Order: sequence, then C-alpha cells, then structure tokens
Amino acid sequence: MPRDNLTREQIIRTAIELLDEEGLEGLNMRALGQRLDSAATAVYWHVKNKDNLVTLAGDEVWNEIRLPDLDVVGWRAAAFSMAADLYGMFYRHPWLVQAFAGHFFFGVGKSRLDDHTLAVYEKAGFTGPEADRAAASVFTYVLGNALGAAATASLTRRIEKGGGDAEEAFAATMKAAAETASRFPRLAARIGSTEYAEGPEESFEFGLNAVLDGLEARLNPA
Repeated sequence: MPRDNLTREQIIRTAIELLDEEGLEGLNMRALGQRLDSAATAVYWHVKNKDNLVTLAGDEVWNEIRLPDLDVVGWRAAAFSMAADLYGMFYRHPWLVQAFAGHFFFGVGKSRLDDHTLAVYEKAGFTGPEADRAAASVFTYVLGNALGAAATASLTRRIEKGGGDAEEAFAATMKAAAETASRFPRLAARIGSTEYAEGPEESFEFGLNAVLDGLEARLNPA
C-alpha cells in the first residue's frame, strides 16, 4: 500500500490486531508494514516510533468501553458496568496491561472514559479529590485482576515460539504447584475441592462488589 494511501487510522487498527496476536514483543514497523502491504518507512510518515504507536493503539481501545447514561442508571450500576467493560477490554488486549509498565497513556479515548468515570462517582456523592480516589480504587482493582490474563497470554506465546506446548506446560506447572501447596493445611483443603473451584469471572464480580460496598459505606457511614 503506497504511503499516500495509508492513513493513521489504518495503521492503528492494524497495530492493534498485531498486538493482540503477537504482544508488545511482536510489534515492529517491519511486521506492521508487511500487514499493511507497505514499506516500513511509509509508516513513519504517520507515527513517530514504536512507543508512539503503542500509545496511539492504547488510546483507541479505551473507546470499546460503554458509557452508561447517568440519567437512566444509578451510579453503582454504572460503576459496575464500566468496570466490567474495562476488565473485558483488558482481557481482549492483554498487551495493554503489560504496556502500563513502560508507557504513559493519554488521549481522547482515555480522557473520554476518565471524564465519565468521574461523573459516575460525583453522582454517587463523592466530591473533589474523593471522586478521583474512588475512581482510582476501582481502576486499580480491575487492572490487578487483568494481570493474570496478560501473563498467561505472554507465557503462551513464549512457550509456543520456543517449540513447546503451552497447555502441557501449564498443566505441569499446576501439578507442581499443587504438590507444593499440599504441604500447607489451608491450601491442601482447597486442592481438588469443588467448593473453592470458582471461575475468574465469579471472583472478579465478588471483589468488585466488595470494593463498591466499601465506597458506598464511606458515603453512608451510619
């Protein structure tokens, strides 16, 4: 694709696809140029470098999060919905979780989300810095829960690129971890027990509700 026919939007969209498949380590201008059927040098007419491209791609995916109408739903339902959407977005794009360690994310997409998030907590009754702290508490909880999915995606790519079988490697690791855990009474009681076999989604919802319960209690201390 000639340079004159390339657009920044096409580059960002293709970069997101490449990041989803190959992770941060798989993104480079040569690979991106091949996907665009264009020379890598043509990409530089639209983006400065790889870091700039990751920032642009990161800002784009924030737009996947829906913004509830606060005239229709209450603050808690809106907060839960946006947090769940955020978790889903991180799950679809695990590279973004990893990128937080080395990039500052800003732009229209993230500002759109941040502004509406503050509106949610202001509607709840938080004012000034309290609204910022409430929003940050929920965001940090969601980001922390997304780390597992990001780590799994990265490890899977590394194992498979090395010629291994990721499923077998994870199974072997879980077996070794269970053997170690069996030496400790509380962990041993949970190994193989269906009572504790809760999926990631249920654990996420439990924790999110606990965080929102805590914020609601601060609004209504009595």
